[in-house]
Amino acid sequence: MRNQLIIATALLFSGSFAWAQEPAKQWSLEECIRYAIEHNIDLKQRQQEQASREVELNTSKFSWLPDLNANVGQNFDFGRSPSKTGVIVDQNSANTSASISLSMPIFDGMRIPNDIAARRLDLKAAVETLNKAKEDLSINIASYYLQVLYNKEVQRIAELQVALSSEQVTKTEALVKNGKVPLSQLYDMKAQLAKDEVSLTEANNNVKLALLDLTQSLELERDGENFDIVVPETGDAVEEYMSSILPPDNIYDHAVSFKPQIKEQEYLLESQKKMLKVAQAGYYPKLNFGASYSNGYYHYSGDGDYDNIAFSDQLKNNGRKTVGFSLSIPLFNRFQVRNSVRSARINIRNRELMMENTKKALYKEIQQAYYNATASQEKYIASDKSVIASKEAFSYAEDRYAAGKSTVFEYSEAKTKYAQSLSEQAQAKYNFIFRAKILDFYNGTPITL
Repeated sequence: MRNQLIIATALLFSGSFAWAQEPAKQWSLEECIRYAIEHNIDLKQRQQEQASREVELNTSKFSWLPDLNANVGQNFDFGRSPSKTGVIVDQNSANTSASISLSMPIFDGMRIPNDIAARRLDLKAAVETLNKAKEDLSINIASYYLQVLYNKEVQRIAELQVALSSEQVTKTEALVKNGKVPLSQLYDMKAQLAKDEVSLTEANNNVKLALLDLTQSLELERDGENFDIVVPETGDAVEEYMSSILPPDNIYDHAVSFKPQIKEQEYLLESQKKMLKVAQAGYYPKLNFGASYSNGYYHYSGDGDYDNIAFSDQLKNNGRKTVGFSLSIPLFNRFQVRNSVRSARINIRNRELMMENTKKALYKEIQQAYYNATASQEKYIASDKSVIASKEAFSYAEDRYAAGKSTVFEYSEAKTKYAQSLSEQAQAKYNFIFRAKILDFYNGTPITL
């Protein structure tokens, strides 16, 4: 019995006998969120999507640059072949040609500038998509973190129950020796102690599982055995976080101006408007500048006497330089441009509807967060009253049992109700803190503890 009391006391101060053997690094909520953002695989994938948008923008910007191409050819003609003057003659010939050409857009109906603007907006939308993913991850990490805090609170309550039961076993032994209570009550109290120890084992395991969930969300699976969190000081949660409970309309009016999901839809809508102008560019003429240089070597053979000019002399004489402009005027293109414009207008309307739907979804989320916060606040206040009442009932039952005026079952029932009220209070407290933090998050305040 004395050994059990020693173990219970050690658990009360260390939290877990197994964990006390090696101190673990304690992480704050801010450290967890920061680490998750840096190492989360989903975020890294979204960063690659952002990089793809950057490449697309870069490609669009370089559309103004000229195309430069080189060509080399070698032809062999037998019997009848073209001469360098273009006349077909009865002779064999070998023709080596080389050319380089340049083509550059001068005017394309403003297609390229609008495409560049659209790609730039797509990149901004990708940045906001990444920001939204970071916010979602932060909330997820905060949820896991608060779950660990709650389980640690339950663990502390279980440790308290073991310590109380151990103390009562010692007192019951004294009462049995003095003949105030029968021996059966000592056995019943020992059974209650064993039950409380089982509950403590379950509470310890729940803490480990909650920490495991948190480490996995941080991509810290290999370091999970040496991981723990900082338990912040939490006083009166209602008084501390009451300022976070603001009306939904006030929070929404602020949130709609900066939340990444709204900014993302704004950028995508503006991008689609630019793509409409890209489609409309098909109605306009296109002016291109072109330049080229070509040269060749001709060698004749076969029956007859042919005077082949030297290679170097031919390169001097056969060179051709060309500079010019070309204007392409669209007359009829099987209604492709018209249908592209129609499709762009439909896409704009779809984006407008998505924008409206995203704003409504944001408002619904804020409303739900507000009502969840107020409900959890009321539950937390009620749990405080329940703890006070159950604590008084337990103190009364403890005094009656110490005086030999009640049974073990009456004492155990009061103690269980007291423990249950403490657990419900802890759950209500951390649920209220989480809900208040969600409202702060929608109002632009980073999630911290």
